[in-house]
Amino acid sequence: MPSLIKYLHAKFIFARRVKILAGLLSELTPAGASVLDIGCGDGSVGYLIGQKKNAPVQGLEIAARPNCLIKYKIFDGQHIPLESRSIDICLFTDVLHHTLMVEELLNEACRVSRQYLLIKDHLFKNKLDFNILKLMDWIGNRPYGVNLIYNYHSKEKWLKYFSASKLKVIIWNDKIPLYPFPFNFLFGKNLHFIALLKKI
Repeated sequence: MPSLIKYLHAKFIFARRVKILAGLLSELTPAGASVLDIGCGDGSVGYLIGQKKNAPVQGLEIAARPNCLIKYKIFDGQHIPLESRSIDICLFTDVLHHTLMVEELLNEACRVSRQYLLIKDHLFKNKLDFNILKLMDWIGNRPYGVNLIYNYHSKEKWLKYFSASKLKVIIWNDKIPLYPFPFNFLFGKNLHFIALLKKI
């Protein structure tokens, strides 16, 4: 069963997700800006951003990814092994809901970034939203052995995290058409956001 889910997800969801997210995130990435893709996975999103914006992109992952499309380093999931103010933009794409160290990672990204953080993640308003996100996470990640802790937050909680890390929201977008009609009504309705954040 997991192998079937993995196949269907890869065939009908993954490629569309990568294309849409890379397009939206690259619009917020200045041409030539250096990007650190934290929790880069297979590097698909970071690679396309680099191609679209002629931007040098490197990644971080907690486990080896032999087929990663970008250069990456292994890290402990908490401490970023780069010098302070050495990267233009730190990027998190559906990463922070997989950790209990949200604040610590945001603070580390702020240390490493010269100016900007760019985040794509989930948010919910009620129990139904939360359960839909759990289902999405299970379908998209369980077949790959990803640790699922379902650490989702409301918009209010995200804004508190950003404020605590001394980050100002420059752009907030929670209308992200990741899925084709009619699935976006169920799985896309304000459950996703992209935020461009600037260090204060």
